[in-house]
Amino acid sequence: MTASRSAQWYRGTDRNAYIHRAWMRRGLPSDAFDGRPHIAIANTASDLTPCNLHLNEVAEHVKHGVWEAGGVPLNLPVVSLGETNVRPTAMLWRNMAAMAIEEMLRANPIDGVVLLGGCDKTIPALLMAASSVDLPAVVVPGGPMLTGTFRGAPLGCGTDVWKLSEEVRAGTLSQADFLRSESSMIRSKGHCNTMGTASTMGLLAEVLGMTLPGLAGTPAPDSRLLEGAHETGRLIVSMIADGRRPSDVMTRGSFLNAIVALAALGGSTNAVVHLLAIAGRLGVELTQDDFDRTGSGVPLLVDLQPAGRHLMEDLYRAGGLHAVLNEVRDLLDPAAITVTGRPLVETLGEATVHDRDVIRSRSQPLQQDAGIAVLYGNLAPDGAVIKPAAASPHLLRHRGPAVVFDSIEDLHARIDDLDVTPDSVLVLRGCGPKGYPGMPEVSNMPLPPKLLAQGVRDMVRICDGRMSGTAYGTVVLHVAPEAAAGGPLGRVRTGDMIILDVPARRLELDVPAEELAAREPSPEMTAAFARPARGWQRLYVETVQQADTGADLDFLTGSSGDHVARESH
Repeated sequence: MTASRSAQWYRGTDRNAYIHRAWMRRGLPSDAFDGRPHIAIANTASDLTPCNLHLNEVAEHVKHGVWEAGGVPLNLPVVSLGETNVRPTAMLWRNMAAMAIEEMLRANPIDGVVLLGGCDKTIPALLMAASSVDLPAVVVPGGPMLTGTFRGAPLGCGTDVWKLSEEVRAGTLSQADFLRSESSMIRSKGHCNTMGTASTMGLLAEVLGMTLPGLAGTPAPDSRLLEGAHETGRLIVSMIADGRRPSDVMTRGSFLNAIVALAALGGSTNAVVHLLAIAGRLGVELTQDDFDRTGSGVPLLVDLQPAGRHLMEDLYRAGGLHAVLNEVRDLLDPAAITVTGRPLVETLGEATVHDRDVIRSRSQPLQQDAGIAVLYGNLAPDGAVIKPAAASPHLLRHRGPAVVFDSIEDLHARIDDLDVTPDSVLVLRGCGPKGYPGMPEVSNMPLPPKLLAQGVRDMVRICDGRMSGTAYGTVVLHVAPEAAAGGPLGRVRTGDMIILDVPARRLELDVPAEELAAREPSPEMTAAFARPARGWQRLYVETVQQADTGADLDFLTGSSGDHVARESH
């Protein structure tokens, strides 16, 4: 058997090889160290990441497949980020998780890795880490939960939280009924069942070529997820034998395929910062503008919340990801491969649509041009993004007066008592990577109760932060540069007229350039900026890049490979 990377630790008769083998035996037979591949299972299971709770079970099935194929599986718990719990935002630690996972993959005697993720930031962090180490790697997405129901209607976790909470504020739903729905929202193991960030990144991991074909989107409680985990364990052993690495799989064509899929699926805007960051680790040329150039003309085919009606269990039943990709097959790069070594398009086979209410045809899409739109103008010199599929068509061209909030605390203090009209444009700043810190999901600001009582359910909102992939509305996100980096968003004043023109890709502040340049940033805003004195938050604020390049840390872009030169003893 050809010497493996792990053999650099285990092979030989000297003291160091003895130490490495002896402490790892724990019941392993001698031939476990004869050069056969050692496989890390990078496992983001955590009791505090509820969407990933079941990944320990998934890991056991990966182990079965690895043993069967002649490898040695090794569970490697890694940093786990639960979107619903951590404060101030899970995005603050995406780069930390990626850095920690990268270092552990490089430092340990392993030949390849199976990446187990589910909740929003876990799959991006795992892929960023694997890209920087570039050992053979494959993803097992944890999968969505089953559909819960309340009063006979399906509940979309995340999306219906936003909807129901606004109905309470509007006075059309009682607080008691709202709280009664809580126990119905989360029906089973798995991540959000809407086309939020978790679902989006699980599906896009497959489009990037990084999963066993056909696995992404399998519901978490479905036994076929465990079957796929077992097969993935066998697959990683063959990938190591073939020397197939993330840099071989995730090419520019793979990322452009992901952008096509993002539009057809109606996926999360958060995919923009995640795909840019992953590409940055690989050295793949990808820019924010590629999302507009490649995806803007792609039709929305999947009728899932938040852009539509159905949920992930319905998508799986209707034919799943492969059925969607077959609808846009002619838009995909035929040369982009998967972890199997075969082109992605060849893995699609004859996958067909079983329910046209869920997966539409190209001739009858939900929307004709649904991809992420990238906006520029004097309010966003380095760009901003909007998801037309989740916006109100009548607001995609809009002019209205700004109502400015200098911090999230300012928003919460004043939103219920604002004197606004439906034409007003809510502007929240200080929520970018540096300012908050971490670019939280606060951009889908709640609407003022005065307008909710009038039946208004959407208005233009602008922010340098993000919004949940489960959210909806005419929300302009990721404004760059952010206010805390000196962006013009920090010089907007209440009453300034803002022009949004999505078809023209324009976001403008109707203020003369000389006047705008002469304005001082709001002192209330600057006082609210993050100023961490120590630890990860300080390192993050001092080195994080802007949203238009993926919000990675400046010293983490690129790859260091898997080589470790020095011994440990």
